[in-house]
Amino acid sequence: MRAQADRKVIRGWIFYDWANSVYNLVISSAIFPIFYDNVTTKAFLKNYNAANNLNLTEVPANVDVVVPFFGTQLSPSVLMSFTLSISFLVVSILSPMLSGIADVTGSKKRFLQFFCYLGALSCVSLYWFGKAPFEIGMLSVFLASIGFWNSLVFYNAFLPEIAVPRLHDKISASGFTMGYLGSMLLLIICLAIIMGIGPEYTGVSFILVGVWWVSFSQITFRRLPNNVYNKAAVPNKLTRGFKELKNVFFEFNQSKLLKRYLLSFFFFNTGVQTVMLMAVLYAKIEIFSGEYADQATTGLILAILLIQLLGAFGAFILSRVSNVLGNIRSLIIAVAIWVLLCLWAYFIQTPTEFYYLAAGVGLVMGGTQALARSTYSKMLPRTENHASYFSFYDVAEKIGIVFGTLFFGLMEYLTNDIRSSILSVIFFFSIGLIALFFVPISNKRNDNDYDKQLTQDNPTFEFLK
Repeated sequence: MRAQADRKVIRGWIFYDWANSVYNLVISSAIFPIFYDNVTTKAFLKNYNAANNLNLTEVPANVDVVVPFFGTQLSPSVLMSFTLSISFLVVSILSPMLSGIADVTGSKKRFLQFFCYLGALSCVSLYWFGKAPFEIGMLSVFLASIGFWNSLVFYNAFLPEIAVPRLHDKISASGFTMGYLGSMLLLIICLAIIMGIGPEYTGVSFILVGVWWVSFSQITFRRLPNNVYNKAAVPNKLTRGFKELKNVFFEFNQSKLLKRYLLSFFFFNTGVQTVMLMAVLYAKIEIFSGEYADQATTGLILAILLIQLLGAFGAFILSRVSNVLGNIRSLIIAVAIWVLLCLWAYFIQTPTEFYYLAAGVGLVMGGTQALARSTYSKMLPRTENHASYFSFYDVAEKIGIVFGTLFFGLMEYLTNDIRSSILSVIFFFSIGLIALFFVPISNKRNDNDYDKQLTQDNPTFEFLK
């Protein structure tokens, strides 16, 4: 029996999006990528000047920036993409193992808390990035990524336990909307510090991310139920966890609907996440350089704010569209738009074109993420093993990101041209779009009777209708 939640529980769940999305914006997309590029460039110039007895303040046009990393020299974008790829690989290994334990012991919330704190503390440690060897600095990036992404598998697993499927699209969209708005608020605060006091205080932003993440997640931790199905303590948790995961995998393997959807999700979400993780570095290198270099910081921040605002709006709009067209048809439209946007991104040359592109990305990004999550949640069978089921979703997402960031970096490495990396993103979106056409449009599962009973027992569900 699914937990019968009330308004406070649902809002508490939504609030974790508000809490953790600051990592995605400030660390993954906005301030840290620019800070990272500046720090690595300065470090390279310092070594380059020392080696050649020069006193340059800018990198020569025919010289590529590289940084030392365990005895080799890598470009900053390649180093970042490889570090993130490895972190996602670790997450994809850990999440199934831990989700089985969480389902057996009813300890999803404890795992959620652990990875929340790991990610937040790692963000705080980025304050010292550049003051220590890059190997240590990239360890903070690595652990912050693991904390953020591993927490999501346990967070997402609560969605089918707090509401019936009919409400999942709206709740998921509400979460992403809150996330976009909350992270934008903290970004504005960080920008006020950097622009008002001085860029030397950029590191304070990373401390604020950790504090924000931990502080607001307390609302979620207080309101989410613990051990929803009253699982008793069991010995040999690891062994039982693996056995539970094996049973869930057998059930999952019988569902043509889930398998086909996750295949399509693997590809189109790889494209979405690669854009989110690498877009700023791409724009910094390919668009805001040369004659537009002086517009880099301001231009990138404006584009990111535009994406956040329209992302919140897009999540709301696509959830409405799904009510009319259904989830799969709505996702087909969204992914088709992604393919067109990536084709456009390959040819853009000016900041103005980039702003228009950012507006399009914002409108489709929030909706795609929110609808992808709720679509999977609505497809799940009646089960108490939601963490295990969402671990498959998480593994598909993370392995996809491993491939996405790896191929993004590999394309640049092989061609010495980051613009060619967009071709790999177009490929992932195109395959995901084709795969969506093979996902059954209708889900045979019917929760109408349970939905009505739950609404009668809990009138507070009415606020989401």
